[in-house]
Amino acid sequence: MKNKVYFNWLLIILPIFFLVWFLINKSEQKPLRLLPYFGKKKYNVTFSDTTYHTVKPFCFKNQYNENVTEQTTANKIYVTDFFFTTCQSICPIMSTELERVYKAFYNNPNFLILSHTVEPEMDTVFVLSKYAKLHGVTNKQWLFLTGSKKDLYAMARTSYLLNNEIGNGDEDDFIHTQNFALVDFDKHLRGFYDGTDSAEVSRLIIDITLLLEEYEFKNKK
Repeated sequence: MKNKVYFNWLLIILPIFFLVWFLINKSEQKPLRLLPYFGKKKYNVTFSDTTYHTVKPFCFKNQYNENVTEQTTANKIYVTDFFFTTCQSICPIMSTELERVYKAFYNNPNFLILSHTVEPEMDTVFVLSKYAKLHGVTNKQWLFLTGSKKDLYAMARTSYLLNNEIGNGDEDDFIHTQNFALVDFDKHLRGFYDGTDSAEVSRLIIDITLLLEEYEFKNKK
């Protein structure tokens, strides 16, 4: 009998507890959940702090023939991927899915998409410009990047962790991945998503919103 009474009280108390928790978080504008960090972490004993994997500095050309560096992404969240314009398999699907992301955050000054070519010898600034127009890009929130093959491939492998195959960006090296990476304001990796899966890309859109809320909350502290 006592167990039944306790169970009934539990059924009453638990919903109230979660309602109060939700209202407190809502009133303080806290994000309902925080995204994880990816990549190797180091713990600094002296400062009792954790250092997370960080995207390295870079310099590439975009479809407007402008330099794009880590300064371009300062104080912004961004999604990154690797593709090539003549791809007839996964890349068209990835680019179509990224159109959804682009439209969802169109004109948001805190958001970018960086799409890197894996065939820089073919994907010139002119070719990337035509490709951007094909996908309805009308501003500088979605940048298509080209540059040194070695540098592009090094970014995919060592910064964005989108490819774990051994290679150095030489003539015989080739990267072909359908995955997107989500990078936060501090250049940390906060998510990976299959760019050919519409459900995964929907999850990415939700996670971008959560990450924007996370930093908005931090800035109000």
